Amino acid sequence: MKRCTLHRLRMPLRQPTRTSYGVHTGRDLIIVELETTAGARGVAECVAMREPTYTEETVETAWHVLRDFLVGRLRGQVFHSVAHLDRFADSLLAIRGNAMARAGLEMAVWDAFAAETETPLYQLLGGQERDVPVGISLGMEDSVDALVERAQAANRAGYQRIKLKVAPGEDLLPLRALRDALPDLPLMADANSAYQDAPESTFAELDELSLMMIEQPLSPDDLVDHARLQHRIQTPICLDESIRSAADVRRAAEIGACGVINLKPGRVGGFTQSRRAHDQACAHGLGLWCGGMYETGIGRLHNIALCSLPGFQLPTDVGPSDRYFVEDIVQPPVRFSRPGFLRVEAMCGVAERVDWRSLQRYTVHSEHIDF
Repeated sequence: MKRCTLHRLRMPLRQPTRTSYGVHTGRDLIIVELETTAGARGVAECVAMREPTYTEETVETAWHVLRDFLVGRLRGQVFHSVAHLDRFADSLLAIRGNAMARAGLEMAVWDAFAAETETPLYQLLGGQERDVPVGISLGMEDSVDALVERAQAANRAGYQRIKLKVAPGEDLLPLRALRDALPDLPLMADANSAYQDAPESTFAELDELSLMMIEQPLSPDDLVDHARLQHRIQTPICLDESIRSAADVRRAAEIGACGVINLKPGRVGGFTQSRRAHDQACAHGLGLWCGGMYETGIGRLHNIALCSLPGFQLPTDVGPSDRYFVEDIVQPPVRFSRPGFLRVEAMCGVAERVDWRSLQRYTVHSEHIDF
């Protein structure tokens, strides 16, 4: 590698989104850009958020860890194969935690390698070109009528599944309204760990709604209680925040803590760990889908490439760019290949799609690190 550039961006969201974590009106993020000695370029998105609510990482801590502990590990590295990429990913585990920072660097290395070897990223990952079904995630609304209207519009646009953010007291009424309005469309609830103190009767009522899954109802660090809950209810539990590694997938499967995994490459540390987590989910017969973190097109295109792997059969949350942003930083923007589906494209890395002028327009700070 010749140089790494860290870009910090601030991008407004098209509309505020409310979850049990709070209201999101904009996106602070880090783009990692790499330049190889051969002149190839790779990029990736660090998906850490402004506040330490989803995980303990923030944009500030990720910047610090990338700049001061991770980027320097590229010095002297030479990559000739996927095995070398995997070994580099494993070397980053010397830095404990900080999976999103690690993923930002590791995925940029994969991207640069794809560009330098002129190999489609999905091929490096071991996947195939295909159309990926897409679901939509809806935040909490003050009006049930407004929520139903948004869901019906999503259904008309072709989305293959509705996910609703819920919390105690803001769950049964809107979920029932969606079920009544769209009885044939798959429906799931995303709790973001908000049900840790909920009575058992709450889950019995949710169980009656024939949801395809309820996502992360309990604490992120408690697989045991998730297993106990899964044994009491019929609705499959989907684990999100609880899954930080392929080993977590294995542990969850072995104790029956879930039936489905929401796999986010940023949360597990990048492409290498995502491939391993995918393999564990497949080996244990768990449902699998790729979640989203309000990514720009850079992160979205990486997630879509990951969805080329055969285990990703459930609809992803990774939708078109204009779902969240007025303007994206890739051109052309991420769009449906047909209503409700995104195409895994034969891109030799994502950097070839970056709109560098747009990226600079939203950049508030950059820092170069030469090797």
